[in-house]
Amino acid sequence: MVLGVVGVGTDVAAADTVIATVPVGDAPLGMAMSPFGSRVYTADRSGDSVSVIETVGNTVVDTVTVGNGPWGVAVAPNGLLLYVTSTDGAMVSVIETAGNTVVDTIAVGDIPRGVAVSPDGSRVYVAHLFSATMSVIDTATNDVIDIVSVGNGASGVALSPNGSHVYVTNAIADTVSVVETATNAVIATVTVGENPDGVAVTPDGSRVYVANIEGDSLSVIETVGNTVVETIAAGEGPFGVTVTPDGSRVYVTSSDSDSVSVIETTGNSVVETVAVGDFPAGVTVSPLGFRVYVANAFDDTVSVIAVDQCAGSLCIDFGSLTGSGSGAGSAFS
Repeated sequence: MVLGVVGVGTDVAAADTVIATVPVGDAPLGMAMSPFGSRVYTADRSGDSVSVIETVGNTVVDTVTVGNGPWGVAVAPNGLLLYVTSTDGAMVSVIETAGNTVVDTIAVGDIPRGVAVSPDGSRVYVAHLFSATMSVIDTATNDVIDIVSVGNGASGVALSPNGSHVYVTNAIADTVSVVETATNAVIATVTVGENPDGVAVTPDGSRVYVANIEGDSLSVIETVGNTVVETIAAGEGPFGVTVTPDGSRVYVTSSDSDSVSVIETTGNSVVETVAVGDFPAGVTVSPLGFRVYVANAFDDTVSVIAVDQCAGSLCIDFGSLTGSGSGAGSAFS
């Protein structure tokens, strides 16, 4: 670790910087981070595979064959299982991460896209694009136990930190469905921007950020009342979105401008734009927030961004700790 003051001999950038570009499978879209930050997983849509990246060294250590057209990927809270949707196969592949092997496949509805695991690991939620539904899977049996009617074009899925609500983006209806997990019932429908896709919830559960692809914007939903409280211009074709573990920043991929917009949540303003690869889609952040990983669908790579850790003139360089900037024993939610 290096502590230093900018301008007095240290070599620490006071801005987010791409520090590595990792070749992966064909057309990576969805991304997920392991709970302790040691692995990143990409759903490679045209490769019908999942790439496993070891964050120490930023290298692909394994490739797992899954169903046709993988799109979304989510890791169980304990890190032992990975769930991957296959849009062309109408199924979810269950991967055991210890050996990176497919141990089960679950038949679901047509064109499954977004996927998320509940904080207690007991449920998996899968959005289906054209059937306007969300499947609820019991992880103890890997059976679909409920199908919830949501909006047209169900795409992205995110859970509240306490697991009480699921937020589903409806890309055709331009809405977000709010589902109460205790009853699997839609309790609110929130109108957002045009063609919403990526969705993320702040660590305290107070806000939901929604990337509107055709609207070139990010909708900010206040969860108390389920109302849009702000709309942020966020590059061209905002696709994926993630929030840092401390809730201070939001990272949004701009698929049409090959960049990532960095938004400070205190003022909901774009404070930085980082150039990445061709058609950035999925995005995820390391458990301590030191690294951001971006899947570039059109050049088959992942960009690794070192996050600015400066407070005023004091900067911290965590690059000497690990390749991912995250330490063992940390938790990610």
